Amino acid sequence: MPHIKNALFRYRVIDSCLRNKFKPYPSKQDLRIACEESLFGSTDGRHICDSTIEKDIFNMRMEHDAPIKYSKANGGYYYEDPAYTLADIPLTNDDMQAIEFAAKTLLQFKDNELFKQFGSAIDKIADRVTVSKNENAESYVQFETAASSGGSEFLNDLLGAIKEKKIIEFDYGKFTEEAFSERRVLPLLLKQYRNRWYLVSFELGKNDYRTFALDRIDDIRLTSEMMDRPKDFDPDNFFKYAVGITSGNHSPERVVLVASPLASKYIDSLPIHSTQKVLNMLEDGSFQFELKVVVTEELIREILSYGGALKVLEPESLRSEIIGRAKRLME
Repeated sequence: MPHIKNALFRYRVIDSCLRNKFKPYPSKQDLRIACEESLFGSTDGRHICDSTIEKDIFNMRMEHDAPIKYSKANGGYYYEDPAYTLADIPLTNDDMQAIEFAAKTLLQFKDNELFKQFGSAIDKIADRVTVSKNENAESYVQFETAASSGGSEFLNDLLGAIKEKKIIEFDYGKFTEEAFSERRVLPLLLKQYRNRWYLVSFELGKNDYRTFALDRIDDIRLTSEMMDRPKDFDPDNFFKYAVGITSGNHSPERVVLVASPLASKYIDSLPIHSTQKVLNMLEDGSFQFELKVVVTEELIREILSYGGALKVLEPESLRSEIIGRAKRLME
């Protein structure tokens, strides 16, 4: 069974390589290296040989009708139908077993320091696999689903551009504007927030960092121009003090909140931010919480979602903003 599972994983890796616009026409050696690196973390050929890749390509053609062709002129493989992808093919029992095998493997490492940031994602995969094994599970189990999944078709191209440090161009439409505007950026980081994907980039025209929602991006153009990442960009710390997707180089502030006894339980069990800590417990059972965060629209909306159960003490600018919005609500 592990042999079958590895083959299914290799099919997915090969599929991804054939759809990578930044490295078209991968050779047999390119596919072998990509598969071995994904499965075993090595590239020396000890685990996967060229003949294995040849069999995989043959099986993909036979079992999945993959339109894989070889270009002598370019010395590599490609999809005759550029729109083809294994992602559109329904999962088989073998696929499900392969995913279950991978999920169980990942679960062993979810508490490892290196993988802690992916802990919730690993749990979600494991939960989905467990539920999917039960017949008619959809009748009594419902998972959270994304209301907006637009833009996910750009993920592969954007990942390639980030790795290759290549400049891209695209048209972007803001919620506040009807027309699209052309943007020219160096993509730096992909981030998901509330089931929506965002691209953090350095915009050349503005000479500053900008974040774009993928579902409002249209017509991505991949250029051959390369550019080094800004030296002050640190992906590990870019969103360190952010609540949501707004951050950039803004400085964090000390935010002090007072929550009602009931709201305190919710906020303590599901913190607003990782810097959150309890300052005091008041006589009426309320709690004072302190956060070190960038004051953003997302933070304001999070505070407002608790209604009158949450009060802002500091900073005064945030307190005034909340009071102003509360007055507008009353109107």
